[in-house]
Amino acid sequence: MADAPFELVIKNARVVRPGRPDVERLDLGIRDGRFARIAADIPVSDARAVHDAGGQLAFPGVVDAHTHVGIYGPLAEDAATESRAAVSGGVTTMVTYFRTGQYYLNRGGAYADFFPEVLRQSQGRYHCDYAYHLAPIAGAHIDEMEALATRHGVPSFKIFMFYGGYGLHGQAGQDAQRQFLKLGPEDTYDLAHFEFILRAAGRIQRAHPALAEHVSVSLHCEIADILNAYTRIVGRDRSLSGLRAYSAARPPHAEGLAVWIAAYLANEAACSNVNLLHLSSRKALEAATAMAGVFPHIDFRREITVGHLLLDVDAPTAAFAKVNPPIRPREDVEYLWRAVLDGRVDWIVSDHACCAAEVKGAGPDGQGDIWLAKSGFGGTEYLLAGVFSEGRKRGLPYHRMAELTALNPARRYGLLDKGDIEIGYDADLALLDPDRRFVVRAVDSPSSQGYTPFEGQELTGRVTATFLRGALAWADGAVVGGARGRYVARPSRRPA
Repeated sequence: MADAPFELVIKNARVVRPGRPDVERLDLGIRDGRFARIAADIPVSDARAVHDAGGQLAFPGVVDAHTHVGIYGPLAEDAATESRAAVSGGVTTMVTYFRTGQYYLNRGGAYADFFPEVLRQSQGRYHCDYAYHLAPIAGAHIDEMEALATRHGVPSFKIFMFYGGYGLHGQAGQDAQRQFLKLGPEDTYDLAHFEFILRAAGRIQRAHPALAEHVSVSLHCEIADILNAYTRIVGRDRSLSGLRAYSAARPPHAEGLAVWIAAYLANEAACSNVNLLHLSSRKALEAATAMAGVFPHIDFRREITVGHLLLDVDAPTAAFAKVNPPIRPREDVEYLWRAVLDGRVDWIVSDHACCAAEVKGAGPDGQGDIWLAKSGFGGTEYLLAGVFSEGRKRGLPYHRMAELTALNPARRYGLLDKGDIEIGYDADLALLDPDRRFVVRAVDSPSSQGYTPFEGQELTGRVTATFLRGALAWADGAVVGGARGRYVARPSRRPA
């Protein structure tokens, strides 16, 4: 009806809400792109349009808080194809890490010039909403952090702890690394640089109390000295190959040691919000848990990826699954799942980095030289289904899945309109058929990657429809409508 109070009513949904163990069958009334009414029965006469969920599970739209759109391909093209993959899996917000240097825009310079270009190339390309984290690579970037946080809506920053002495894909000389990062002659990328980033974040937190809870520093925790030494050792060991060799060359204690160093520096720098990214091993997660006890005044958050939960070193897709930190042996995978079930993990992400087969350099079916293959792979389209399928087998409650994939990252990063099915929130929704089984096939994904390290895995629980701010973005196996994604400057408005 033209004068109906709701543009859309989604009926017969089994609604999954963070913090609420009960899954209720409810109707959802949507007005102006937000949830406006949640009730057991909303009359169809109150709606201009009706979508019958048919008793499927309704999850909050997934907030994939760790992606790398534009790393191996042009940003504008990547944003279009990879956000299509995102909405196919129920992801309604992508938060992408971006930096100066090689890859991405392949340039250095000030973020005052660089970031507006990122936004220009992003506009009108994403099929989901999007935000950015930025990495202060050059020394001058540290002086820009406050402006990025207060004027541009980017209060989250990243440190790659291994970049100073180790390459993205393997060993690299100091000169090559400086060229890779496009550093000036006075710049260093070392522990002191990391300390100064943490100090700057702490100053921003104290200077801007209203923003403070969302100002954070995220760390890729691996120590270059350990990686260099073990890469040489593993290279001489003929008994190791493939993913098992790569894991041994970047051993778990390189992660664990980096966590300890990061925590100590955060304490020294008085930076109260630290995110420990894509923890891949028992040693890394134990170190992260221990540091929370040593420095209880620092709010550490612990992240893992769906790749590290679904893959191990014996994955048949081999070098297609090369990523940093590496895919680990099965005993580490099982420990990560125990940590998820015990509540020691704060959110789960994809670390999506579309690396097309011809770029990956992994050979047919991934059976190539692990050392020559590039690092990273896509997987945002399997984030919710992977967590649901494997998590349900292990007894992970549905409301915890919603917290891990939506609410927790949304709140940490200042996406205050996202992450929950609640009145006033953006009407971002993923409808999931809990009983539909499917076998992962790269040919079925909208991603331009052309392969997937999850090839052949059977998952139970398929996303059938994705709504972005109350409008269909994905249904019946296809994208619906144009690229309507919006840039979200953070913190976004908190719902009333």
